[in-house]
Amino acid sequence: MEIINKQDNIKYLEARRRVKKLKGFYTHLVIYILVNLLIVLINIQNLKPGESYFRAENFITLFFWGIGLLAHALSVFVPQFVLGKDWEERKIRELMEKNK
Repeated sequence: MEIINKQDNIKYLEARRRVKKLKGFYTHLVIYILVNLLIVLINIQNLKPGESYFRAENFITLFFWGIGLLAHALSVFVPQFVLGKDWEERKIRELMEKNK
């Protein structure tokens, strides 16, 4: 009975950690969208008559922050696909066996 409780507790802690990672990514995504919308609006308001918005300097923040957002997304979503669900558990067991 105690083993079941430990397993449930471990699953709960893993799920909680996963939810924290997801929440962090979604927060990052929302802030990215809001800030970049604000930057676009400010840049559009500051355009001179006949000037085009589509210039490289108007997309620097969007591009480089987008790379950071992509890296964050990969860190949250890819490990499950590449390493599998139980990879962490297997690795923990392996390291515990080595330390005995």
